[in-house]
Amino acid sequence: MTLTATKPTTQVETLAKLYLEGKPAEISDEAIAQLSDWLMEEFQQLPLNLQFSDYMRYADAQEMFDDIERGQLWVSADSYDSTLYPNPIYGFIFQGIHDYDHYLSDTDFSLEGEIATYNFTAKRVPSLEIQKILYSEIVLRSAAYLYLGHAAPPKIVFP
Repeated sequence: MTLTATKPTTQVETLAKLYLEGKPAEISDEAIAQLSDWLMEEFQQLPLNLQFSDYMRYADAQEMFDDIERGQLWVSADSYDSTLYPNPIYGFIFQGIHDYDHYLSDTDFSLEGEIATYNFTAKRVPSLEIQKILYSEIVLRSAAYLYLGHAAPPKIVFP
């Protein structure tokens, strides 16, 4: 008998596979409306000028923090999913809120940083259903990105 060493599964891999192998969740119209309302309320409180870009991506969290301290934040069109929302602007708003929460929680773009940012954001949402959506969007999708080295096709999964 020959034994072969197996590489231990990392947290990134485990969470990425939950996302990549998960079936898209069915989300009620009521939950989407509640999420959209919450996003708009949060957006109205942002003390930033969000800038849309087709290509701008921050190299690291500090570069983004520097822009935020100048009162602006670039949001890249390829950073968010607009298929969930009734209007693509909500995906843009979500990404802006998420990135600002990185700043407020002083977290980077590592998996640990994404989990901490999710926890920071989840405390403010109006329901468990919205927390689950955000967990998929923030933690699981980020893990898939880190695992693959590029963005995975957008979807919401409830593992």
